[in-house]
Amino acid sequence: MTEERPAGTPVLRRMNRAAVLDAVRRRAPEPVRLAELSQLTELTRPTVAQAVEDLLAAGWLRQHAPQPATVGRPATRFSLNGRAAPVLGLDVGPHTVTAGIADLAGERLAVIRRTVGRRSARHLLEAVDEATDEALATAGLAAEQIAAVTAATPGIVEETTGRVLFVPSVPGWSEIDLAGRLRARFRCAVTVENDANLAALAAAHQRTGAGTLLAVQWGERLGAGVVIDGRLHRGAGQAGEIGFIRPVDNRPDAHLPNADPPDADPPDADPPDADAPDADLPDAAGDGRGPLERAIGAEAIVNLARRRAAAHPESRLARATDAAAVFAAAAGGDPLAAEVVDRVAAVFAEAIAPVVLVLSPHVIVIGGGIARAGAVLLDAIARHLEDLTLTPPGVELSELAEGTVLTGAIQMALDEVWRDTLTVC
Repeated sequence: MTEERPAGTPVLRRMNRAAVLDAVRRRAPEPVRLAELSQLTELTRPTVAQAVEDLLAAGWLRQHAPQPATVGRPATRFSLNGRAAPVLGLDVGPHTVTAGIADLAGERLAVIRRTVGRRSARHLLEAVDEATDEALATAGLAAEQIAAVTAATPGIVEETTGRVLFVPSVPGWSEIDLAGRLRARFRCAVTVENDANLAALAAAHQRTGAGTLLAVQWGERLGAGVVIDGRLHRGAGQAGEIGFIRPVDNRPDAHLPNADPPDADPPDADPPDADAPDADLPDAAGDGRGPLERAIGAEAIVNLARRRAAAHPESRLARATDAAAVFAAAAGGDPLAAEVVDRVAAVFAEAIAPVVLVLSPHVIVIGGGIARAGAVLLDAIARHLEDLTLTPPGVELSELAEGTVLTGAIQMALDEVWRDTLTVC
């Protein structure tokens, strides 16, 4: 007797396959039974069985051996075949490049980090190639097996072309067609996106429900991304460039007790150059950093701590070599470190308050290296925002810290794969 197959047009069968595959995705990585898929999709069991058979043949699903059952016949289970369409995410920064490969379920197959030898476009491209090659080798994949690529880059990125328009931190980077190079190698969908925007998407993906989220990437540089009801907000293309906000007072130690007078030079400082650019201009530091980045970026925090510790060798700040040590000293009760952290928080809050008043975000999520600061910074920022805004948003530190951008890149690549797959499967 021939088993009866569910009837339906090719279009209807494709829709059924998409519904079943999406249901398996939502349950990933946990395997599911036909009965569960029928409940999740509201399709009949024969229809689900046909869709599963098609998806197994196409390589999208894999079948698991039945588990022993106490009553009745053991049920066969199915899950995503993650390697059917693995994706590549790249976090391309001026100092480091990280390449990550994930399967369809988001499981990381490889994460490779490479230091950039010198701050130039050529050396950055070399690091991209090295990290990508090693990630592919670690995952046991060839370039043609990658289904989608998303590359995060600093600077302003043109949405329609992926062209990097402005990135002062890497000389010559805007002249490189990164998207074109990646498409030529992988021959799949390639997206180039601003790193802070991808960090915002990663932060939004970890949360449930609609709302407005402001995600701040805070390390040596500062940038932000805005997600409104799950959608990235780019504005005219430069939304989130908070590093170029001009603080009320460009000297972060201006209001600290015993701070140097405004016109005083720091110890051993070179005499001012009469022909040097105005210190308030974004390129005054020679690397394109904006005023807020020069005031409270990671490097600026360490410099501020060293200046304050010069006359207080007993303070733990005297031994601080990075921003993490400054925050650790404050958390440990060092009063001088607490003053520095409070001032950094005040400058940040004063700079970001107008953004909060305009957007009224539900939450600010801080990622990047500074996200490891802990409650000592978080509490100080929240306290200062309380005095500067009408409805202070929640302030959180990203659990992903420096990995936020890579997570966002992988998530965007996976979203691209699923959009195509659920349309044509």
